[in-house]
Amino acid sequence: MAQLDLPAQIPSEASASAAAFASALLDPDRRTPAQVAGPDGKAAEKRYNVYRNNVTVSLIEALAATFPATRRITGEDFFRAMARFHIRASPPTSPLLFEYGRGFPGFIERYDYARSMPWLADVARIERAWLDAYHAADVPPLSLQDLAAIPPERLGELMLVPHPATHIVFSPYPAVSIFAANRSAGPVGPINATGPERALVTRSALDVTVRTLPPGGFAFLDHLTKGKTFGAAVAAATAASPEFDLSANIVGVLQAGAFTAIHQGD
Repeated sequence: MAQLDLPAQIPSEASASAAAFASALLDPDRRTPAQVAGPDGKAAEKRYNVYRNNVTVSLIEALAATFPATRRITGEDFFRAMARFHIRASPPTSPLLFEYGRGFPGFIERYDYARSMPWLADVARIERAWLDAYHAADVPPLSLQDLAAIPPERLGELMLVPHPATHIVFSPYPAVSIFAANRSAGPVGPINATGPERALVTRSALDVTVRTLPPGGFAFLDHLTKGKTFGAAVAAATAASPEFDLSANIVGVLQAGAFTAIHQGD
């Protein structure tokens, strides 16, 4: 698993030096810390700048690997410039590169130069969810047969345990369609979707899948993944959309492997 070579934790007496070293690392406008020295005590400004550039490039590449559709939409130069601003604003807190970039979708939403692409942040949220689903723990999914074994009169009381790979993303834009069109290396065809889309991201087997939820599906899943009862989830979905189809939604989420177990209330 890829890691970033950041300064290790050191004793408290050297914390001031470490803070000075790290604070200047991601900001090229800051001077090389005075305590950074090369052989024979000579200044090591060039060496520090090389290291600083390598760290920044590594973080940009990590973001590019996590958000390939976002990069394809914006173009390479735009993406790398946006990534640099994000890196300066939000340095990594973990040496694991796949953990970096959780705040990138929110940054995109605030990034002035991305205002003409208001759906871009939601595309990035789907991509972040895709990576989290990919790295989630392997747990056997709940089956339709498991749910069918529950007496109908008890269905309203039960709660479902979400799979570790399950994520849902709501977008007021056709972000799922835009994500799908830009995720592969082939040519991007016309995107005919125009309205809001809700994504269900799961990984019940080896492959991560991204599905567009049907009407009411987001409210249904949002309640279930937050520990609400089945009855409350159905009520919320029906209120959200009169087109909500309970049977189709149950079949869809279980076939997607969105849950792992049933918890029945007392």
